[in-house]
Amino acid sequence: MTAQVPGRVLPDFPWDSLEPARLRAAQHPDGVVDLSIGTPVEDTPALLGAALSAAGNAPGYPTALGTAALRTAAAGWLQRRLGVTVADPLGAVPSVIPTVGSKELVALLPTLLGLPAGGTVLIPSVAYPTYEVGAVVAGLAVQRTDVPPDDADGVVLVWLNSPGNPHGRVLADDELRAWVEWGRAHGVPVAADECYVTLGWDVQPRSILHPAVAGDDHTGLLAVHSLSKQSSAAGYRGGLLSGDPALVRRAWEVRRHLGLLVPTPVQAAIAAALDDDAHVDAQRERYGARRDRLAAAVRAAGLRIDHSEAGLYLWVTRDEDCWATIDWLAGLGIVAAPGSFYGPAGSRHVRMALTATDERIDAAVERLAH
Repeated sequence: MTAQVPGRVLPDFPWDSLEPARLRAAQHPDGVVDLSIGTPVEDTPALLGAALSAAGNAPGYPTALGTAALRTAAAGWLQRRLGVTVADPLGAVPSVIPTVGSKELVALLPTLLGLPAGGTVLIPSVAYPTYEVGAVVAGLAVQRTDVPPDDADGVVLVWLNSPGNPHGRVLADDELRAWVEWGRAHGVPVAADECYVTLGWDVQPRSILHPAVAGDDHTGLLAVHSLSKQSSAAGYRGGLLSGDPALVRRAWEVRRHLGLLVPTPVQAAIAAALDDDAHVDAQRERYGARRDRLAAAVRAAGLRIDHSEAGLYLWVTRDEDCWATIDWLAGLGIVAAPGSFYGPAGSRHVRMALTATDERIDAAVERLAH
């Protein structure tokens, strides 16, 4: 069913159309292997729960700006893990703030920035659907492109996603710089969704805020990060927005008016997670081992994997319509995500997530061998 917003039509919620495949896969005698949605399955690391509990006495309202401990931890994480130095994280004009996960921020960013209705948002040709949803909610049009266009007329925002969801494509430094230069030349903000940035396999992803890309400052640039995958904390709804202080401030000022506040105990858990690298590295090793086993089985079954050099997914094709591949996999008791969910350019691929237990990944490997 198509959702309605007054004066606007949202895209269909794609996951509803996958229900027949789920039902067919569930008939497998050994149960379904669900590789469709990238939901973490490991326990949330104990250090997050301990910080959450310790901050549980929180009678007052949380701050939209973020606690000093959180902003300090975020700046340290950006520098340590990504080589990014943000402006004074404790300054009067924020350079980094917490968000209620990353999806909320992605969906609301055009609204938070006050972008003029009737403009156009550029998104990747194969893209996370929420970029389009956020544009529609704000009364904006969407154009899909993977390269800066010659004509910037009417463009009010650019979304980049590297490593990309669904296909795991990583933008090279030259590609990122080209977008940065284009955005600055035309006065268009460039926002990079980097929630998989710590999960590079064949290449090392680079943040758009890195000095090799952005230069000496972050003018016109924003980066979005999330704890959901790297810290197995999707249920905590913890994310970060950082970059150009002028843009971050615009988002922050609207967020505090709307009451978009990360709960104080969750802010404590976010700070604890960002201060600890060991649990992130351990989870990365788990995903890497699953990726190796599943990718080998997919290739041995005669399928091709494109891109997938980073992130939590394999971008798989049998050189046929994606729904035919979905049906074939369902017959094996495996559920994947149709590439058409992510735009017409994905119509001959399916996305297979690494977010399943070792036992379920091994079950998928065995089924693909028959």
